[in-house]
Amino acid sequence: MSNFMIFSGTANPQLAKEIADYMEMPLSKANINRFSDGEINVQIAESVRGKDVYIVQPTCAPANANLMELLIMVDALKRSSAKSITAVMPYYGYARQDRKAAPRVPISAKLVADMLETAGVTRVVTVDLHAAQIQGFFNIPVDNLYGANLFLDYIKNKDFKNPIIASPDIGGVARARYFAQKLGLDMVIVDKRRQKANEAEVMNIIGNVEGKDVILIDDMIDTAGTMVKGAKALKEHGATSVMACCTHPVLSGPAYERIENGAIDELVVSNTIPLKKESSKIKVLSIGNFLGEVIRRIYNNESVNSLFN
Repeated sequence: MSNFMIFSGTANPQLAKEIADYMEMPLSKANINRFSDGEINVQIAESVRGKDVYIVQPTCAPANANLMELLIMVDALKRSSAKSITAVMPYYGYARQDRKAAPRVPISAKLVADMLETAGVTRVVTVDLHAAQIQGFFNIPVDNLYGANLFLDYIKNKDFKNPIIASPDIGGVARARYFAQKLGLDMVIVDKRRQKANEAEVMNIIGNVEGKDVILIDDMIDTAGTMVKGAKALKEHGATSVMACCTHPVLSGPAYERIENGAIDELVVSNTIPLKKESSKIKVLSIGNFLGEVIRRIYNNESVNSLFN
């Protein structure tokens, strides 16, 4: 793999190192600094001419800075004659604005896709896009990986007496159904009515959770309002315990306080986004080896889909 290089932005260098360790190779060197006014300054410190290059950079908070850093790195690599540039974005920021849900609003997920392609990205690898149709915003290959597989073994090893899968809202039914099918479990739905952005009111539980160990499944947790209120409603309807699994721990605003004081017994997340702080209720599973294997297969033109079969 002499024509293969992995670079890391500053958003999640630990994850990039885990990927490189799995590949049994060092991270390639790039000098990333800031000018005194905050502008990003990038210099690629190794020759990339004719190389297949992978940049590990989730566009998590601060989303604007991390996205701009990724774009500038891509531009530097393109101008340095890299053969191909794959953006490994474990978390794809701005994905929540994927359609015109109201008059005079942007479709920022499409805008980000256009920016990446214009900068010179030739392929995107991401995990659990907030909406699968975002893949269609690109005119280049996009690998939208299922982070769900990371949690399957962990859930099996918990040895729950009476487990059941739950979706925290109607929109997450397909994701929860995938989990339920993989584990051979039944599924319930938490029906909520969102009053305004980042706030949710739980209305009803569709299904029976009496005496069940409930496993809530979602792609991300932001302020944790939906998950915490969902867990409370599930326990009010007789659930024995509530464990939540989500791929992307955005965890902004009052999220940590809500999780600590709420009805969720355990929150299991991946390290697509680095945690801002530790919590006794939060368990982090590494996705580094999984991403490393995906990158290896892409480079060697092997099937990625077979990982999920």
